[in-house]
Amino acid sequence: MNIHRKIAYGLVFFVAMAAVTARADTCTGNCGTDTANGDVPNPAGFSSYFYVSTTNGPTGGGTLPSVFGSPGVYSTNGSTYTTSAFTASLGELIKFDFNYITSDGSGYPDYSWAALMSTDGGADYLIFSAQTQPTGNTVPGLTMPPLASGASLTPPTSPIEPGSGTECSTGDCNTPAGGPVWNEIGSYSGECWAAGCGLTGWIESEFTGEAAGTYVLEFGVSNSNDEYYDSGLAFAGVEAGGVTVTSTVPEPPGFVLICTAMVALGLMLYSRRRKIA
Repeated sequence: MNIHRKIAYGLVFFVAMAAVTARADTCTGNCGTDTANGDVPNPAGFSSYFYVSTTNGPTGGGTLPSVFGSPGVYSTNGSTYTTSAFTASLGELIKFDFNYITSDGSGYPDYSWAALMSTDGGADYLIFSAQTQPTGNTVPGLTMPPLASGASLTPPTSPIEPGSGTECSTGDCNTPAGGPVWNEIGSYSGECWAAGCGLTGWIESEFTGEAAGTYVLEFGVSNSNDEYYDSGLAFAGVEAGGVTVTSTVPEPPGFVLICTAMVALGLMLYSRRRKIA
């Protein structure tokens, strides 16, 4: 084996190992980062935020994990953001800020959630939920399973607040209509299906109830009963024990391995070309 081929295969092995061990957040559906727009400002102390949205989300994409039980509604399409794995000690503080945004209303209780999910066979914890309701509190979600012990929200409950949109699709909306203006809900930005559309504003979530172990954090949002009038979740400041656990840009599942294969193929072709020359 000539020296060029040895170098090429060595680089292939190195890149493959790096890809397998790389830390990368992943997304099922529509996730990303953005800055203040429309009715959603940046949270205090941050210049941007992450988001998940039901807009163009796949069927089942944001459904609450079955380990927690039923969300109490019929889930259709949505999106889920998953952080890379991290270790947490007993009762270590997990915290983030969130803002639930929905153009849906009465009869269509879209919902959002966040969960600490074990990667080593330990317990899983539902630490936040929000759900569209025509009146009353949106957080925690009315038909959602109870939050895990050790979960707290500041403020502890939150009714929906109207957005600046004025288009009401049923004649039975908030006064004013209150459809949220936000890029991440696409063509439904500024629209309102019925009473209950709007946004919560930024709320702080904290959790200290976990056993020691290795976890990922998942953030999901799902349409309910249909795939119209989208909803989303903005979140920021995701920390475990004071350490940030979110990446700058989420990657689709398998992205790292695909990149590895492409690099490996390129290196092998380079090696072959060198041999022919």
